[in-house]
Amino acid sequence: MCRSIKTLRPPMTPDVGEEDVRAAALQYVRKISGFRAPAAHNRAAFDEAVETIAAATAQLLDVLEVRGATSRAAAPS
Repeated sequence: MCRSIKTLRPPMTPDVGEEDVRAAALQYVRKISGFRAPAAHNRAAFDEAVETIAAATAQLLDVLEVRGATSRAAAPS
């Protein structure tokens, strides 16, 4: 797998936004599919995969417990 994918969980990245999650999902789908940009006939499947992976990533980050770090929800703004 690509080693350049940015770690999104605290304490590596304290402020993770929706854009960060979507960018990671897009990078993952590009790597797995082998396409930087899909052909028109694959666009819907490509976009759906990015959205599904972004949602799964956000869910994962919401429930991860990192010992010694504050949670995203409890972090001061």
